[in-house]
Amino acid sequence: MNYYNELTIYMSYIIGILGFIGGLAVVVYRERVKRFIGDIAWFEKNLGPGGTYTGLLFIGLGTSILSVLFMTGTMQEMLKKLLGPIFGI
Repeated sequence: MNYYNELTIYMSYIIGILGFIGGLAVVVYRERVKRFIGDIAWFEKNLGPGGTYTGLLFIGLGTSILSVLFMTGTMQEMLKKLLGPIFGI
């Protein structure tokens, strides 16, 4: 294994852990995040009253899940299988 591969592996772990923590922070502190950013009109319109809180919950959970998938390399493999034939990979 060369230096570039080792660095890539470490960076994927660091990005994955930071993304997971960030997504978890949005879920835990969504009240404070909502007060900071205000209402999100699209969420309020499509998810009903209080939709911003629900939307922030979806964003936080999605970020956490995608970060774990990225950290383990699963997301890259899924994208390669799904989009690979389209782009000739």
